[in-house]
Amino acid sequence: MLEDKYLRDSARALVEADIEHIKADFAHKGLGERAMDRMTEGAMDLYEEAVEVAEDNKGALAALLAAVVVWFARNPLLEALGLGSGEEDEQWDERGETPER
Repeated sequence: MLEDKYLRDSARALVEADIEHIKADFAHKGLGERAMDRMTEGAMDLYEEAVEVAEDNKGALAALLAAVVVWFARNPLLEALGLGSGEEDEQWDERGETPER
C-alpha cells in the first residue's frame, strides 16, 4: 500500500509540473499570439500545397491563365479579326440617359 501511495504522489507531481509548465507557457505567449501563429502556419501550409499542385499541373495552369487573358482581351481581338459587334458603346451621362446625337 505504501508503494501505491508513492506511485500516486509521483503521478500527482508530474501532473502539477505539467500544469505549471502550461501556465508559464501561457504567460510567455498569450492566446491571441497563439491563434495568430496557428493561422500563419495554416496559411503557409496552404500556400505550400498550392505551389506543389501548381508545379504538378503546369499545363493546366498555363491554359487557365491563357483563357483569362483571352477573356479580358476578347473585344479588341474580335475587332481585329473583323468579328466585332459593330455597335459603338453608348456613353451615359450623369442622369443615366444616353446623349442625343
